[in-house]
Amino acid sequence: MTEKEILAERFEASRAHLRSVAYRMLGSGAEADDAVQETFLRFMRAGSSGIDNFSGWLTTIVARVCLDMLRERKSRHEVPVDAGVETLPAANNPERETLIADSVGVAMLVVLETLTPAERVAFVLHDMFNFSFDEIAPVVGRSPAAVRQLASRGRRRVQGAPAQPEADRTRQREVIDAFLAASRSGDFAALLAILDPGVVLRADAAAVQASLALASQDVPILAPEIRGRDAVANIFRGRAKAAQLALLDGDYGFVFAPGGSPRVAADFVLENGRIVEISLIADPERIAARDIEF
Repeated sequence: MTEKEILAERFEASRAHLRSVAYRMLGSGAEADDAVQETFLRFMRAGSSGIDNFSGWLTTIVARVCLDMLRERKSRHEVPVDAGVETLPAANNPERETLIADSVGVAMLVVLETLTPAERVAFVLHDMFNFSFDEIAPVVGRSPAAVRQLASRGRRRVQGAPAQPEADRTRQREVIDAFLAASRSGDFAALLAILDPGVVLRADAAAVQASLALASQDVPILAPEIRGRDAVANIFRGRAKAAQLALLDGDYGFVFAPGGSPRVAADFVLENGRIVEISLIADPERIAARDIEF
């Protein structure tokens, strides 16, 4: 057999599993087939050299493809319509995937349509296919802590509860409001009080590059990761004057949006009323993919 034939044979052994994943993420048999075919094309171009967990690797690829399709669908305000719910074949773990197939009905798919693309991918991979938050993080471009938050919101929605209890949402807004006020006024003590001692600030490559370009204008230089309350407080002290409070995929954060066009977005993860993680996003494609409400 040629190398391409061997690769194709290995892929076919995982096709049923990949379609099972794609169907739960997309809710459409036709779109699931498209996602699996795109995964096959990417796989054939990349090969499988150095891959230990072949099935897991393919699952992350199809999840990324599905995430892109969900975001594109959301931007067009489309809802998939299938004639009915399919019975999908089991693959890598027959017993587990049979249970999953039995549990996914019309009602479930309708509820999944109410989730944001990132929530849906996080929930499906974690709760239905037992992926860890560490494994899901690179798929959705978030940290493991943020993925845990996404999956939790999705789980609550599926269970019939609000995605975020009103008391939690109110507290989240209060904390972000306090953070912005302390940042704008330069109140270092107030910033320290809001930040967890082990807080981590993450910045994407576009945000880091922008900070380097603006260093001469007294803009703090970012790094991909900055840890510790004092260091993070120093980054924001006396700044964020142009930031606006916003909902980012259902969570409170803030954006810099000159002229009404978001250029930088900040995600927050809170635990016990304190900020444990901040993610700065400046990549235009990642920002365009977010559901931002002012």
